[in-house]
Amino acid sequence: MEAYALVDNSEFPLVMISFTGNKSTDENFQAYLASTKAVYRHERKLAIIFDATFAGVPSIKHQKMQANWLKENEPLMQQYCIATAYVIPNMAVRTVLKFIFALQKQPVPYQIFEKQQDARHWIDGLLSKSH
Repeated sequence: MEAYALVDNSEFPLVMISFTGNKSTDENFQAYLASTKAVYRHERKLAIIFDATFAGVPSIKHQKMQANWLKENEPLMQQYCIATAYVIPNMAVRTVLKFIFALQKQPVPYQIFEKQQDARHWIDGLLSKSH
């Protein structure tokens, strides 16, 4: 199975989730959702950067799965996630994110950026205030 996204916890409490550009399948999308939920296993405050620079557009089915994941995990996110930053230079992928948020609102503060360094600057500022 080719990964849909890679999760990097090496700089915890900053978590980087990078989309690979591989087409979404039921198997790799479920693995991505499970890996995303797993970042909360420490039950500690964190912030996430979703880097969608190379993301393709997931199927409508997978967009709905993402919205359902947000709904199911809203309490977990509200308790532990300080914020999420999205790096999305592609307008089509930005539209997908807006569609997902129309189905289920994002339960924590977020910003959308075109460049990873801008997202990182924003998240680093929030993390430094939370300590």
